[in-house]
Amino acid sequence: MYSDSSKFVFEVDLERIMNLSYWERNQWFDDLDVIIIGSGIVGLSTAIHILESDPHHKVLILEKGILPQGGSTKNAGFACFGSLSELIHDLDSHSPEEVIDLIRLRWEGLNSMRTLLGDEHMGYECHGSYELFLEKDLPLFYNCREHLEHINKLLLPVFNAPAFVEQATPFGFGNVHHHCFFNPFEGQIDTGKMMDVLIKKAVGLGAHILTGMSVNRTSTDGKVYLQNDFEIQGKKIIVATNGFANQLLNVSVVPARAQVLITHKIENLAIKGTFHMDQGYYYFRNINDRILFGGGRQLDLEGETTAEFGLNAPIQETLSKLLKSVILPQTPFEIDDRWSGIMGVGDKKTPLIKTFSDQLYCGVRLGGMGVAIGNLVGKKLAETINL
Repeated sequence: MYSDSSKFVFEVDLERIMNLSYWERNQWFDDLDVIIIGSGIVGLSTAIHILESDPHHKVLILEKGILPQGGSTKNAGFACFGSLSELIHDLDSHSPEEVIDLIRLRWEGLNSMRTLLGDEHMGYECHGSYELFLEKDLPLFYNCREHLEHINKLLLPVFNAPAFVEQATPFGFGNVHHHCFFNPFEGQIDTGKMMDVLIKKAVGLGAHILTGMSVNRTSTDGKVYLQNDFEIQGKKIIVATNGFANQLLNVSVVPARAQVLITHKIENLAIKGTFHMDQGYYYFRNINDRILFGGGRQLDLEGETTAEFGLNAPIQETLSKLLKSVILPQTPFEIDDRWSGIMGVGDKKTPLIKTFSDQLYCGVRLGGMGVAIGNLVGKKLAETINL
C-alpha cells in the first residue's frame, strides 16, 4: 500500500506552462473532478478520502512550494490536544460544551490519523506530556491546581479517566516549579514520516501532485488561476492552505508564525515526552536523541502575525537561553538548525469548513492542531463537496 510512487510528484516550470503538450493537458489538467490547493495534512487527507470513496475521480493537488508549505512539514510533531492551562484559558472564550467538543475532535482526529496511516508509518509514540511552570509562572500553576478537578470532570466523557494529574517534575529541569501536570494520553510523531506516507498514500490512490504551482486566485465557478493567469477548471475547488487562506479567500484566518530550533544529538539524553510551558506558548520534545524546542510567539505577536517565513532573532535568542537554563541546565549541547512554520488561527479554535458556492470550498483555521484534526477536516471536506 505504501509503494514508492514519488516519481509522480514533480515540479512544473511556470515559465513554460503556457506551452503544454496534448499529453500534459490530457493527463494532468483536463476533466478534473477536484482541484485541491495545498498539499499539507488537510489537502492530502481530503484527496485520500475522496479517492477511497471512488477511485475514478480525477484529483489534482497544487502546491506552491517544493514541499508542503505552512506548518504540515514544519511543525513540532506533537500528537496533542492542549495543556491544562490552555484548556482553562479556553473556558474564558468558549462554553464548557464547546471545550469538550474541541478536545473530543482532537482526540478522535489523532486516532483517525493513526488508523489511516499506522503508528509505525508516522513514527507515533506515546510517552505522555508534561506542563512545566517557570518560577515566574507560579500563579499560573496554582490556578491550574485549583481547576484540575473541574477540567478532569469535564473531559471524563472523552477519556474515561483523568486527563491530567499533578506529579513531581521529572528529568532534572532547571528554574521550574517542583511539581507539574502530567497527561498520559498525548503522544508524538515523526512529522517527516507522516507527511511522506500521506503523500505516497494519496498518489497511490491516484491523486496527482504538482509542486511549484503558485495560485493567484480562485473563482466560485470552479476556476483556479496560476501565474500569467493560466486557468485550470475543476468541478470542485478546495482551498486547504490554512495560514495562507486569506490570500485566496475572504475568511477569518490570520497567519501565525512559529519559531523552532533543534539540537545536535545528545549522548544519553534521558528526556522523553512532550512538554508545554507558559499556556502552550513554549513547547519541546525529544526526537532521535535531540531536543526540539519551539514557540515564543507571545514575545512578538505583531511580528509573528505574518505569512512570511523567517527567523525572529529575539525569539530565537530567548529559545536558546531557555534551552540552556531550563531544559538542559547541566548538559552541553549544540544547535543544529532553526526554522519557522506558518499556522492559521482565528477568534475561534474550531476549524473553518466553509462552502462558497457549489464549486468552491475551504478547510482552514486549524489553530496549530493540524496533526490532531487535519485528517478529520479532510474527511469532512470530502463529504461536503458531494461529488
